[in-house]
Amino acid sequence: MKKFFNWVLAAALTMSSMNVLTSCKKANVNNDNSDAQPKVESTELIRTSQSWDGVELPNYFEGRPELVAVKYVFPAGQKLGWHHHPVMNYGILVQGELTIIGQDGKEKVVHEGEAVVEMVNTIHHGENRGTKPVILYMFYLSQEGQQLAVQHPEIPLE
Repeated sequence: MKKFFNWVLAAALTMSSMNVLTSCKKANVNNDNSDAQPKVESTELIRTSQSWDGVELPNYFEGRPELVAVKYVFPAGQKLGWHHHPVMNYGILVQGELTIIGQDGKEKVVHEGEAVVEMVNTIHHGENRGTKPVILYMFYLSQEGQQLAVQHPEIPLE
């Protein structure tokens, strides 16, 4: 049963990601007036069992999953407060540049077109240090009623 659950979950996450990528990427059309049909292209952006800071991801939840996809738009100069994610998540940055900062000071800059696997149960925050809005699509492996992020307003941003 667990193998079946993992397969269904992987398929659902892959389909969610492909739908967003398809809508974010312009079609590659052949303009040489030939009868050849444009071909579907696929590019694997990331395959990992670790978050961006090199920490192993936790095991899957037991029970029924809830898959959540969220589009975030961060204005230029915006800083997110300190928070942690109790659930696994990954995303694709489609515009701008996002800097993720761990509480230990470790940083990761995510560039346009890159995928990122977020930290799980580790406090961090994000900043748009660029001049244009960041557009980020995130995919969460959750369960009904589970928070996607837990805020830590007691930790001041510098």
